[in-house]
Amino acid sequence: MMNSESFKVGIIGPESSGKSTLARYLAKRYNGVLISEYAREYVERKGTTDVTFDELCALARHQIEELEALSRNTSPLTNNLYIFDTELIITKVWFDYAFGRVPEWLNENIHRFPMDVYLLTYPDIAWVPDPARSNGSEAIRKELFDRYEAEVQALDIPYYIIRHI
Repeated sequence: MMNSESFKVGIIGPESSGKSTLARYLAKRYNGVLISEYAREYVERKGTTDVTFDELCALARHQIEELEALSRNTSPLTNNLYIFDTELIITKVWFDYAFGRVPEWLNENIHRFPMDVYLLTYPDIAWVPDPARSNGSEAIRKELFDRYEAEVQALDIPYYIIRHI
């Protein structure tokens, strides 16, 4: 596990709901380490949001490798604050949403590397098209929000819903 002095904030929510903006702000404001969204980088390089089951497995394994590396390292320069711009819960929901199944090893790692708190962004801002996004309908964004909230509730980890005014 990560150093007991570290604090991990997982920012989750539907596409185009402010996760990356919030993550960058919090990391800068509180001198934390920003763990950027690897899946975004991957689909931007690939040029499409169409990802196979095996590719999603590889993306999830990359996230787990990052968590394992962080569990061995802490930096006094950052107050040991880690801000995750998305994390394993989003990947789990995507497995279920896109493929109707979730690898058991992913569930195990969600429990192995829990966040200390989740910030769940509500999809109440306008959808902004982007080559790395694929689900702009209000109904899908709300469905995904509900799925993320159910996952966090099942973990019994504190979470806060972030709404935009």
